[in-house]
Amino acid sequence: MFGLLKKMFGAKPAETIKLPYYDIVCPYCFSKFHHEDVVFRASHHRDDDEALALQEDEVLNKYRAKFGLAPIDELEAVINPATIPQENKIYTNNVLMGVSDKYSEVTKNRLCPSCHNELPITAGKYPSNIISVVGATSVGKSVYITSLIHTLQRVTASNFNAACIPLNNSISRRFRDEYEVPLFENGNLFESTAKEKRQEPFIFQFVFKDEDRAPLTLVFFDVAGEGMTSKEYLQLHASHIKNSAGILFLVDPMQIRAIREKLLHQMGENPGKIVGLADEPREVVVSLFEDFIAHQENSKTDIPTAIVLTKSDLLSALSSEDGEYIRSNSNVFRNVTHRGFLNLDEFDNINGEIRRFLAKVDTPFVDAVDVYFRDTSYFAVSALGSNPVGQQVNGIISPVRVDEPFVWLLYKLGFIEGRHEQ
Repeated sequence: MFGLLKKMFGAKPAETIKLPYYDIVCPYCFSKFHHEDVVFRASHHRDDDEALALQEDEVLNKYRAKFGLAPIDELEAVINPATIPQENKIYTNNVLMGVSDKYSEVTKNRLCPSCHNELPITAGKYPSNIISVVGATSVGKSVYITSLIHTLQRVTASNFNAACIPLNNSISRRFRDEYEVPLFENGNLFESTAKEKRQEPFIFQFVFKDEDRAPLTLVFFDVAGEGMTSKEYLQLHASHIKNSAGILFLVDPMQIRAIREKLLHQMGENPGKIVGLADEPREVVVSLFEDFIAHQENSKTDIPTAIVLTKSDLLSALSSEDGEYIRSNSNVFRNVTHRGFLNLDEFDNINGEIRRFLAKVDTPFVDAVDVYFRDTSYFAVSALGSNPVGQQVNGIISPVRVDEPFVWLLYKLGFIEGRHEQ
């Protein structure tokens, strides 16, 4: 009888369900590759075997030289899995995660085949969602990145039942010692990132406590702003932008000619920290177009892009009751915290207001964005909450809406929901 029922209802023998795997984007050099193409760092070394002796890793040292980092003299050998028999390869959820060498020593230390940096444990198991930050010189990328990571770790992650964790201890120490402590504890601003100073990216993971939800890898590349309009420099980092899942495009109101002089006049004799007039936002868009957007289908990019007006506290000098530029009771000056989901009412308000503002004061920029980007939204943030005087922040740093563009990207990438208020 049971056999008859099996035939009637088409029951099949149990099959092993293969879980999906994803191409990997290296968070260090941004090359893209199949998970089977990783290489491994040996877990031991042997003086009696040249292939497994300690040796210089020329590929890794070449990467380090790009960022002015000292070479590493000797490391364990790199193992190419193509030299390992199939039965000695270790898979987890259909992803190559380790190999056993000819001495039966196992290594699970996966490296990028292009730069030999260690890959995140989640690489290949989930999509490599990387967020990049672009903008012209002096737009405040270093300060914004610092304020954003600080806020993600202390506020945002908890609001979304997650944790924002540096990829390794080296990144954790570098971020804290060189960025977070100087700014948030000592109130010191950073000098503009010099074009010749190439910093390794800051890599964090936004990891949800629900194990069924994929983590998001955050790669913050503090690229010198003037490099964003230098073709040679942009090409060096083009793959970083091209392989991103989302873009934070920063715009400084002081670099918009139509309002710069008015802002300076309204701010009086002590205007605080003022940047020189550099590349206008449209010029950065044109540089991005020339280098990679032009090669996309229909010469547009589908990468969700948050247009982020920085230093929004400066706009108080333009505010008025009639709202010629911006109203005194504008959403720009009110901090908003998104908890568990993107509040679509708050998002719609700020998106509409900042788009209208930028369309009025910098029409060429908004037109260029509309032409080259398919999926954009507009935001206003203040990384500090006030305009610093000289290189010093006075008082307590109180970021305003600093994480909202990131929360929108979480929504666009399917990590969280968006809801209207009841």
